[in-house]
Amino acid sequence: MTISSRKVLESYLVIQPSQDKLTAYLKFNVADDQFTCTFSELEAFVRSNGIQFGIDTVVLAKIAEQPKAFFHTQTVIAQGQPAVNGQDGTIRLAYNMEEEDRRPAELEDGKVDFKEISQLKNVKRGQLIAEKIAATEGTPGRLVTGDHLPGKNGKEAYFKLGKNVVLNPEKTALYAAIDGLITMTDKSKINVFPIYEVNGDVDYKIGNIDFVGTVVIRGNVLTGFRVKASGDIRVIGGVEGAELEADGSIDVTGGVLASNKGYIRAGKNVKSSFIQDGNVTAAEDVLVSQSIMHSHVRAGRKVICAGAKGLIVGGSIQAGEGVSARTIGNTMSTATSIEVGVRPELRAELLELRQQLKTTSGNLDKTEKALVLLDQLAAAGQLTSDKMALRIKLNATKRQAADEAAAIRERILEIEKSLEETEAAKVDAISWIYGGTKIVIGRYTRFVKDPTQRVSFRFTDGDIVMLPYY
Repeated sequence: MTISSRKVLESYLVIQPSQDKLTAYLKFNVADDQFTCTFSELEAFVRSNGIQFGIDTVVLAKIAEQPKAFFHTQTVIAQGQPAVNGQDGTIRLAYNMEEEDRRPAELEDGKVDFKEISQLKNVKRGQLIAEKIAATEGTPGRLVTGDHLPGKNGKEAYFKLGKNVVLNPEKTALYAAIDGLITMTDKSKINVFPIYEVNGDVDYKIGNIDFVGTVVIRGNVLTGFRVKASGDIRVIGGVEGAELEADGSIDVTGGVLASNKGYIRAGKNVKSSFIQDGNVTAAEDVLVSQSIMHSHVRAGRKVICAGAKGLIVGGSIQAGEGVSARTIGNTMSTATSIEVGVRPELRAELLELRQQLKTTSGNLDKTEKALVLLDQLAAAGQLTSDKMALRIKLNATKRQAADEAAAIRERILEIEKSLEETEAAKVDAISWIYGGTKIVIGRYTRFVKDPTQRVSFRFTDGDIVMLPYY
């Protein structure tokens, strides 16, 4: 291509790559019927503008042959090849660990045998628990400029090792180290726990239980006793005013009648037929089939009370994502508080952080005042060796306190921001909601005055709105 022909083409044509350089366009800036060029000249002009890969020679030939047809359009003349990112690796479990899979065994006549625990994920020593599916490599692409575009490799998955599990030498498979039960605990750690069974009530005969494993109680847990487990807790009977704490889930078949004593805390879910005068906390969900009455219930994700009765009345319910019940409140307008949109532990952390910031800021202020006096002494040449050492120490203390205060403020801002991110949070009343109910979503509050049927409360446009429940 000669210099003169290139200058002629430059006066007529513009070659423009897209921002991601995966597409190149040709555009006429002068619509002159006298314009002519050969295919070779046009291709050379395109390449001279830095387009080296994916050139559509068929299109260029058409432009050279009939330029008038392209005067008023922007034409794609080159297409790059996008990079393809690799797939992330995964951990494939030998068992389905979803909570809904954990049901009592159903007999042939349709009855449920709560004493049968064969549905628990029992494994033998040496049995495969999980396999690692390797990540795949990314496929590189090319830009229209000819440059290579690297594809990102998928991220490798890693086993989160709990208790009584072993990896193979290649670290691609996980096996049980003992006979026991597979249990997922906090942060998705995979464990194999032995099972401790109590064939009766937890009473003075049994005493308190603190077990590194899963506890199955085929009776009641009486007032004043404590059951602590590193795995799950399954109670076939009921729970009175006792203390139950599990890293996994807690399942109470007979219900909770706590008389405002004790507590139930789970690292995953809590399931029960009913909760009355109880104090229940779950890192994930609280699932109740009948009623929650005059209780304090906190869930990191959801509180669901949607059975045939499905009643929530009295007390306070807090959930990170949402609360769903068939009926909320009652005709007597019993005070009932429902809070969603922020994980309960974040609300507690926010209060604690504000107190820490107040203390740290007070200490920082005292340190700065002391340093002002020492700086004045230094300026007057009256700083003794012991005061010089104190000055150095106080400067270090000041820096540390300032760093702590900055970190606390940053965390407070994070939590306060999460108070605003409540679009997905909701409160569903499947059947009725009654006056006396307080709805809190994030930092906003709405009081229900009149009985209303089939409604859903959500945060929209700076306010809590009441929408029809579907």
